[in-house]
Amino acid sequence: MAYLIDTTILARLANATDALHAVAARAVLELHRRGEVLTITPQVLVEFRNVATRPVAVNGLGLSTVDAETQAATFQARFPLLAETPDVYPAWKSRVGALGVIGKRLHDARLVAVCHVHGVTHLLTFNLAHFVPMAAFGPGVVVVDPASV
Repeated sequence: MAYLIDTTILARLANATDALHAVAARAVLELHRRGEVLTITPQVLVEFRNVATRPVAVNGLGLSTVDAETQAATFQARFPLLAETPDVYPAWKSRVGALGVIGKRLHDARLVAVCHVHGVTHLLTFNLAHFVPMAAFGPGVVVVDPASV
């Protein structure tokens, strides 16, 4: 099976002091052990850089731009990067229109659209509440809590 790793996972992997770091690391290691394909997208890397360079006081990791880029490069080396093809936009547009998605969740809907376009069947995230309502639309994506892996 193919999994998309979302930003919540990468942020925990990059922060060894986060309470959910071990859960994220165990889930990724177990999925690798099972032979699952774990992927990321350019959007996830952009979102990661956002949270990585944001100050800790405003829910970020407080990394320098150099450290954030180094960490992002490590993720890109470990996880295949799904291309943002022209098919993603229409897939995204149909989902947000049909489901009435607004605000910050528009970014989440885009990740689900990328999954559909690339045939990715599972999405690994700590943000279940954001993804579950839209993941069932279309062919469906299984939203997976890392704690359940």
